Formats: sequence, C-alpha cells, structure tokens
Amino acid sequence: MTTAPATASPPPGSAGAGRAVLVSARNVRKGYGETPVLEDVTFDIGEGVTGLLGANGSGKTTLLGMLLGLHPVDSGSLLIYGLDPWTAGADVRALTGYAPEHHTLPPDLRADEFVRHVAELHGLPTPEATTRASDALWLVGLGEERFRPMGTMSTGQRQRVKLAQAIAHDPRLILLDEPTDGLDPVQRDAMLDLIRHVATDFGINVVLSSHLLDEVERICDGAVIIGEGRVLASGTLDDLRGEGQTGVVAVIDGADQSVAAVAGWLVAAGFAAAANGRHLSVEGDDDRVFDAVRDACVANGVGMARLSRRRLSLEDVFLERLG
Repeated sequence: MTTAPATASPPPGSAGAGRAVLVSARNVRKGYGETPVLEDVTFDIGEGVTGLLGANGSGKTTLLGMLLGLHPVDSGSLLIYGLDPWTAGADVRALTGYAPEHHTLPPDLRADEFVRHVAELHGLPTPEATTRASDALWLVGLGEERFRPMGTMSTGQRQRVKLAQAIAHDPRLILLDEPTDGLDPVQRDAMLDLIRHVATDFGINVVLSSHLLDEVERICDGAVIIGEGRVLASGTLDDLRGEGQTGVVAVIDGADQSVAAVAGWLVAAGFAAAANGRHLSVEGDDDRVFDAVRDACVANGVGMARLSRRRLSLEDVFLERLG
C-alpha cells in the first residue's frame, strides 16, 4: 500500500493548511491504575470541523474529558485556547460546549428547560438563557417540540437536544461525542448536515468523536486518528489522504475481460496497473499516465466512464498506521 505523506503531527502552532491551533497536545499520557489509556499523544487541532477518530475503547472519551478539565493528564501538556483545562476549567468551559455520548437525559424535564439550565451553568442570566435555549432548539429542528418532556422523545430528537444545549451559550468550540449514535441512516445524514451547518454558518469550531470513518470523511476538515492509545495520524484530510499523490483510477465501459485487457496493455507498456471489476488503478500521477490509460482503452476498443486521480481513504490511512 502506498504510504500517505504528512501523517506526523504538525509542529506546535500549526494545524495544517494555515489553520490556527485550538487544541494542542504534547506527549500526553493518561491511565487508570496500572491500565494505560493514552500513551505519548501529540497532535494539534485547528479551526473548522475535526474528527477524533478511533475504535470504541481507544481513549477518545477520556481525551474529551481531559479537554473539559474533568480529570488531569498524568504527564505531558494539553492546552485548549492556550489554557490548561485542569487548572482553568471554568474559563475553558465558558468557551466550550459538550454533548456526551449517552442518551440518558432527565425524562420529566422539558427540552427547553434543560437547554436553558445548561446555558445558565455556562454563566448566562436566566432571561438570556431562556431566549438562547429557544433559538438553539429551533436551529436544530425542535422548535415545535421544545416544550415536550425529553422522556417522550426519540433517540434522534434527544441527540438534537444534546446539540442544542452544546451551542446555546454561543461557544467557540463544541465537543461532540458520537453524535450519530443510535440513529438510522436518514437521521444520521441529517445530523451530519446539521453539524456542518453549525460550523460553517455560525462559525463554531467542532471536534467530532466517532468510530465511523465515512462520517468523518464526509464533513470534517481534519482528523486525529487514535488507535491502541496512541495517535496514528493527524492533520488535514487532504494531507492524511495524500491528495494527488497516490495514482490514477479509471472506470471502464465493458466486461471484466476488457478491463483486464486494458490493464495488461498498460503493464506491457511499463506501468504498474491492476484491474478490479470495471475499475482500473494505475500508479503515477503525471500526464503520461493519463495519456497511457486513454491509449490503452483505444487500443482495446473500450470506452472510459471516468478517469481521475486516486486518493487514499481514511480507512486506508487508519489500517496502514494501525498495522
């Protein structure tokens, strides 16, 4: 497999692509008793939407807890907006919203009361907290349901309530722990679109914790990939996937035998090519490769539906670094 470039953590003060650093971790270690959870974790998180990607149990929730100042690092340095969340927890939480993974919300409490209460905890006076709660619930699509007890709501509606309470006090950054957990595909797509809307149209930075590669790839600007308690890769998605540096892919019109014939022609011409069904992959990215694929199709009398540069997926990066 081709190695993706730029998977090492960026230097302090940089999050790639000119993005200002919001969160900076340097050699962070955290464990419980004799059990290590995070080991020598170093990364920067920049503006926009960043995916905190890893399998369940990889330490993502522990890291979010440390960013909120709920427990200290054992060693190393962890800063959010230049502040140590353990010693400046109140200041950090004034700038930050958080939506936990669990769906256990007070069943008898109305959604608007809950969101208002959280906004008050962040320091808003009651009249302003009331207005912000209503606005936030309308924004997430629960305007008509905002007076309903949360115990009567579906999982999808409770996920939206959690997002509303995270943004009601107008934070600079929100931390979302598995925000699509328990949602069906339609609800999941709607939630991802809503998160992207909050980030793009309201200028709120997002750290999205998830174990689902495709949802991070869909809406995130960057990612921190964690596996077995360590950072496997971090940076912008383009850097992680090595955009424009991993070959050419073509979709051929014709039977599998036709694609195999095109691949054979390219191999005979000195190119590294492989066929998989109607898909053809060729190593190299200069114009000579594109011309060769075109010539191979002409020589074999087959059409071509698509020809483009190939990029690594986040799954490729994750499996390569984990392996």
